[in-house]
Amino acid sequence: MIDQMRELEDVKSAAAAKQARIAVAYDLATRQEQAAAGVPADELGAGVGAEIALARRESPSRGARLLGLGKALVEMPHTFAALESGQLNEWRATLAVKETACLSVEDRTAVDEEIAADTGTLAGCGDRAVIAAVRAAAYRRDPHSVARRASHAVNERTVTLRPAPDTMTRLTALLPVAQGVAVYAELTRHADALKSSGDERPKGNIMADGLVERVTRTPGGYTGIDLQLVMTDRTLFQGDSEPARLAGYGIVPGEWARKAIRGELLADAEPTGGEATAQAAGLGSNGGVNGGTGDVGIGRSGRLPSVGTPEGRELNVWLRRLYTAPTSGELVRMDSRARLFPAGLRRFVQVRDDTCRTPYCDAPIRHLDHIISWHHDGPTTSTNGQGLCETCNHTKETPGWAAKTITRQGQRHSVETRTPTGHTYPSTAPPLPGTAFPGVVAVPAKKSSRRRRRLRRRMKALKRAHKIRSWA
Repeated sequence: MIDQMRELEDVKSAAAAKQARIAVAYDLATRQEQAAAGVPADELGAGVGAEIALARRESPSRGARLLGLGKALVEMPHTFAALESGQLNEWRATLAVKETACLSVEDRTAVDEEIAADTGTLAGCGDRAVIAAVRAAAYRRDPHSVARRASHAVNERTVTLRPAPDTMTRLTALLPVAQGVAVYAELTRHADALKSSGDERPKGNIMADGLVERVTRTPGGYTGIDLQLVMTDRTLFQGDSEPARLAGYGIVPGEWARKAIRGELLADAEPTGGEATAQAAGLGSNGGVNGGTGDVGIGRSGRLPSVGTPEGRELNVWLRRLYTAPTSGELVRMDSRARLFPAGLRRFVQVRDDTCRTPYCDAPIRHLDHIISWHHDGPTTSTNGQGLCETCNHTKETPGWAAKTITRQGQRHSVETRTPTGHTYPSTAPPLPGTAFPGVVAVPAKKSSRRRRRLRRRMKALKRAHKIRSWA
């Protein structure tokens, strides 16, 4: 069985090499066709990376990188041969290409000959060893290019956010080394000072909390920010187990969503300095949390009663009703402060689509796109609208690309994208909380426990004591 696993791994590497070769050939053929059709030189090859991504079931950005990998491997025959023979996998071949990206074609070829990966020089090497070997050869070949690349790297500084398991996220900052060391040193000094004064939290917890407080200027971390938390009325008021959805993150447990609305997210944290973490009383949140029902309304939309926090801040939670079809879960209407207009319609589509609607792309929505273009008399409606990332929206406008809405009884909003080669790829809006994928039978919620019954009684008492004010 071990021999079979090794053989299959070799097959995977050979298949990756074949895909790279096909990608380069398709890119060349497409550029020739576009040039013959009079496409400007700086627009040749537009959309090729997106087509490769759809064919390989990858995101558009990943498709562009795979195309770039294929083009670079053509200039590195030894590395290409190592990939074909299974001595390198696709990822390590990508690392070798990345470390030679700043070199000219001649120098890249020379580095490839020096490394000679197809002779087994990199056999048994891990990622770091491959990077070190290729980087050293590149520096010996052209130290000035490598130095220029390092000096220009400061322009790549950025901050990214990625979901992590258990309702956590990874906030990553790519910084110049001096700034990164300075930030880490300051957080370390802050944590050491609190630990020496008796703070019982782990050092890593203190550093994380200090980072949040310095950036948001708020201990809780999210006051005044619209979290766009979508949940059913049953989850909010009756302790139902149906999960919720947090924009920019994804699915979160219903219990976590209720704690977010009540301002109790830190209630499970370790005590600080021997004192238990305070919890907000009643129904409130650390500001600007948009809740919605997944299938029915919860009375008039508006703001729930605000409560005070131990820090003396007044926290508010706003609810906006979302109406979905009972069978398919298709979003059919949502409350707004006014009649449907661009801002309200934009919010509607963003809630419905959650992320970019291009298949395999889960990038944040940046553009609202007319499925049938405006210049082709496409109406500005929710049915003819979809949320796309910037790259996918520009790709869709490339000649040969088209899209249309697919209407089927009992199905959520669906779009079919057609590429210049005639291939079609469907996309269906994700299910909102309270609905399931087609053919999936929802598991009934567990019977309410004593704690859930107490919570439901408290919610009903709050609703009776405070009339919800309607939005103007």
